[in-house]
Amino acid sequence: MRIALDAMGGDFGVSPNLDGAIAALKDNPDLQVTLVGDVPTLEPAIAKSGYSGDRLHIQPADGWIEMEEKPIEGLRKKPNCSIIVCWQQMAMQQVDAVVSAGHTGAVVAAGLRTRLFLKGVKRPGIAVALPTTKGKTILMDVGANPGARPEHLVQYGIIGEIYAREMFGIERPSIGLMNIGSEDGKGTDVIRDSHNLFSNSIVSDKFIGNVEGRDLYNGAADVVICEGFVGNVLLKAAEGLADMLMKTVSAEILGVLNTEKSLATQAFHSLAKRFEYHEIGGAPLLGVQGISIICHGASNARSIQNALRFATTLKARGLNEQIVDALAKEPSTTMS
Repeated sequence: MRIALDAMGGDFGVSPNLDGAIAALKDNPDLQVTLVGDVPTLEPAIAKSGYSGDRLHIQPADGWIEMEEKPIEGLRKKPNCSIIVCWQQMAMQQVDAVVSAGHTGAVVAAGLRTRLFLKGVKRPGIAVALPTTKGKTILMDVGANPGARPEHLVQYGIIGEIYAREMFGIERPSIGLMNIGSEDGKGTDVIRDSHNLFSNSIVSDKFIGNVEGRDLYNGAADVVICEGFVGNVLLKAAEGLADMLMKTVSAEILGVLNTEKSLATQAFHSLAKRFEYHEIGGAPLLGVQGISIICHGASNARSIQNALRFATTLKARGLNEQIVDALAKEPSTTMS
């Protein structure tokens, strides 16, 4: 497995990317990682790390997209930046996957520019796994396609169903459409048209209809489909709420405990892991030829290590082949 890692991406620079790559290489003898970025920065960092294996390579790049930059403008001004070079490596089939903790918008935009779409895919989307009272719910799309059309949303349902089944062991994933109400006929024209398409799609037997925002964490559906704008707002709100609840609830409970305080602390740490992005490492951009994992900007070395492992697992499960086969059977795929 060959992976291009955006070594300059993320809030903390090269260090977590390099450390995560080295940890992943030690875990997987079949893995090769290409660090894409600034050579004068990377070479001394590798030397300082003490790693001397032959499965870690450097691919030069000129600059990177800063978090405050506008994605399209930044990519235009920096045609040889780290994330563009990563995608170029995959377009030339020199690597099997791209992993980046850099600017999400730039990662997606650079990928879309390559037009490396799987056959039948109209627009790739980002999928995240959210914890629920019943296990996991896959939310898609969370930012790649804010202007989704009905046929895009139906494709996300098909792709998300495969992802939930293959990566999270959900035997028969149910699919819900995010809406402002559960009743048929609610929502915008796009949502109503999407509902009709779902009802006549190859996953119609798994489609349970509309779900509301409050249903997201009670496991009402195994896969929840929405436009990228809505999904990104939901995701960011969930991150903030989870952080606030863990801090306030743990402080309140631990403040009144004495002898059981150490046990309670361990319990809260265990619970927090269910909500940590570090554990999975990143979210896949599904629908592209190859594998693309988008990591949180605040990723640490463990996040990067897990993202590299996750990319390897995605390829091994043959998700892309299953997506192509499924979309070939879907009537809405032929729509303009």
